[in-house]
Amino acid sequence: MRKLLFNIFALLLFSHSAFSQGSQIKIANNSLARLQNSIAENADTKKQLTIIGEGIKAIDQAEKDKKTKNWPETWAIKTYLSSYIAIIDENEANADKYFQLAQDALVQAIKLDKFQSNTELIKAADHNIHVKKLKKGTEAFQQNDFVTAYDLLRNVSDFMPADTLLATNVAICAQNLQLYNDALSYYLKAKENGAKNPTLFQNIANIYASKFETEQAIKTLEEGLALNAYHPLLTNDYINLLLDTEQYEKATKAVENSLKTDKRSKLLLFLYGYLQQNQAKNTATAELSFKKALELDYNYFDALYQLALAYIQDANQALAQKDAKKFTANINRAEYSLLRAHDININHKNTIKLLIDIYTRKNRLDKVQELKRKLNEF
Repeated sequence: MRKLLFNIFALLLFSHSAFSQGSQIKIANNSLARLQNSIAENADTKKQLTIIGEGIKAIDQAEKDKKTKNWPETWAIKTYLSSYIAIIDENEANADKYFQLAQDALVQAIKLDKFQSNTELIKAADHNIHVKKLKKGTEAFQQNDFVTAYDLLRNVSDFMPADTLLATNVAICAQNLQLYNDALSYYLKAKENGAKNPTLFQNIANIYASKFETEQAIKTLEEGLALNAYHPLLTNDYINLLLDTEQYEKATKAVENSLKTDKRSKLLLFLYGYLQQNQAKNTATAELSFKKALELDYNYFDALYQLALAYIQDANQALAQKDAKKFTANINRAEYSLLRAHDININHKNTIKLLIDIYTRKNRLDKVQELKRKLNEF
């Protein structure tokens, strides 16, 4: 904490004429000098608070004096001493009291310091106030009090714009408060200052997508993947956006590249099969990909359903070629996959409709009637 405090020893040499007019200012100034020495000596908090207490007592008297109450030195010293108490005092109520006094005194000090003779001392107090805001804001953030955290951390982030973690936390607060433009602004600030966290890029892309700025969302995810190659969450979002915008060639390439490093991702295997099935019209490759996904998860509904569709495609092709044996084999495979899918999700209407179609072809009217009753129950 002491490292956060400005070295103010050299800043305490007010003019001799000023001191001759205000003995209480002299006492307060002396407390500042002694405080600086105690910091250098690593004195304990109790000793520092005692020294500051003498200065606060003197400055309170100076504040009541008709002459010294209008001196900028009075308020500069008050804001600094009060801000230091706010940081080091373990008595939270007392620390909060002086935190408010420090902020009020800072406003007055800035207002009166027309010749900027107390600039460095005011800067030091301002720094301490922001340290306190950071502490209180972080505590609120950890307690999910996003209203309080946003108000405090936003102010500190504007004071310390290069702190990427701070900007990110402000953005998270804003997002939770549904202040999406503000959230985007602080996420971008973090990114521009070098943040590389994949979640950051994911959140930026999600906000762009919600604003229907899809190409900007895709570009953001590409930037994130350039810094976090093959990251699963970024990859999934990227592929889904490409699919949503019908950029199938880029989606296929992205899936293929990801499978080179993650051969056991059931989702990637499913997506590759889906693209091969619907875009490349390569049913055989699609079936193989769905089967690999099912090896990883025997109850993967999406893979079972799409595999059944592939078998139905094969069956229809065999029917066109008048290959009865091949037709029967593929219809049976489709039936088996659909039954497994139906066991997993009994309310999936399209699965039931496909089973009705298969049983109609097989002349299994009992099954047809049973499934139609289920369909009518929805």
